[in-house]
Amino acid sequence: MIKSMTGFGLGTKESAKAKYTVEIKSLNSKYLELSLKLPKTFSEKELFLRNECTKLIERGKVNITVNVEYADAAAKAATIDGGLLKNYYHQLKAIATDLGDPTENIFELALNLPEVISYAEEAADEEEWQDLLDTFYLALEKFQQFRSDEGKVLKDDLFKRNQIILELLLTVESQEVARIPLIRERISNYMEEAVGGENVDKNRFEQELIYYIDKLDITEEKVRLRSHCEYFGKILTAPDANGKKLGFISQEMGREINTLGSKANNAQIQQTVVQMKEELEKIKEQLLNIL
Repeated sequence: MIKSMTGFGLGTKESAKAKYTVEIKSLNSKYLELSLKLPKTFSEKELFLRNECTKLIERGKVNITVNVEYADAAAKAATIDGGLLKNYYHQLKAIATDLGDPTENIFELALNLPEVISYAEEAADEEEWQDLLDTFYLALEKFQQFRSDEGKVLKDDLFKRNQIILELLLTVESQEVARIPLIRERISNYMEEAVGGENVDKNRFEQELIYYIDKLDITEEKVRLRSHCEYFGKILTAPDANGKKLGFISQEMGREINTLGSKANNAQIQQTVVQMKEELEKIKEQLLNIL
C-alpha cells in the first residue's frame, strides 16, 4: 500500500496521576531522521521508543514530542536551596560593590547559578510507563492513518501520470508510421542533389539505407518502456509497494524515453517525447514523498 512520508498524529490520555500527550510529525527523507523529546522521568525508555519508531515508521524526518502534565504538580515541583542562594547573592553583591557595578540584577543572577534550583527526577513507575506507551501507540495509529490517506492521493496522481505516458507512447506509434518513408525520401533527395540520381548505386544505396534505418529503429525502446510502465502500475497496487522500488522503475522509464528522443529523428515524435519527460518529472517529484 502506498504511504506518504508526510504525516501527523496526536495522542492524549488522562489518568489519576497525569495527562499524557504525544505528537508525531514527519517530512520526507531518504532515511529515518528521528528527533525524540522525552521528559527526564522517562529517559530510560528512550531506546525502546526509538526502536519502535525504526520498526514502524521506517523512513522520514520525524519529530516526536512527549509531554506529561502531573495532577499533583507539587510532587514534581522545583526546590530552591536557600542557603546556597544567599551565599551566591552576598558574594556577587560584594564583588559588584567592589567594582562599582550596579547591583539591581544580582538576585536574578544568583538564582540561575548551578544547583540553586533542583527538580524532582524520580523515575516513572510501570503504571505511568504503560499510560505513556498507550498514548504513544495511539498517536502512532493516527500518524499511520494520515500517511495512508495522503498515500491514496499520491497513488491516484501517479497512476494518472503513468497512464498519460502510455497514451503518449501510442501517439509515438501512430506518428512512426510515416517516419521511415520520410527518412528514405530525405536521404534520396540529398543523394540526388549531391551526386545526381544516375550516379547512385541503387543496390549499395539500399544496403546503406537499411543499415542506417536499423540504427534508428525504436521498437525495443517502445517495448521496454511499455513494460516498465505496466510494472510501475502493478507495483502501485501491490500491498508492499514502496517509494524506493517505484523510484528505480521510474529511472528505467527515463532511460527508454531519452533513447526514444535521441533516435527518433522526427520532430513530431520528439515533441511527444518532451511531453513524456514532463510527466515523468512530475512522477519523480511525487515519489520523493512516498514511503
